[in-house]
Amino acid sequence: MWVERIDEAIAAVEQREKEREERRPPTPNWIVELSIGVGARPIEVHVGGCYAAGKRHRAITREQALAALADGIRACIHCRPDTELGVLG
Repeated sequence: MWVERIDEAIAAVEQREKEREERRPPTPNWIVELSIGVGARPIEVHVGGCYAAGKRHRAITREQALAALADGIRACIHCRPDTELGVLG
């Protein structure tokens, strides 16, 4: 009897997790990390999903990532977006 209840509880948790994953927006291909404060400016470009990206970031397009790197915004040393984009540093 208890095993059956435990199995049902596990199935319910797994179903909720699956539904949460389905609602989550897709990971962007490129993100830019922003500085602190009003008028936050870009400080670092990352590959989407980079573990080193800070909490203040926004998704950008491939073209915006290339432009940011060309403008001197630094590339993350962990995920290496410059290498992914084919930019020679």
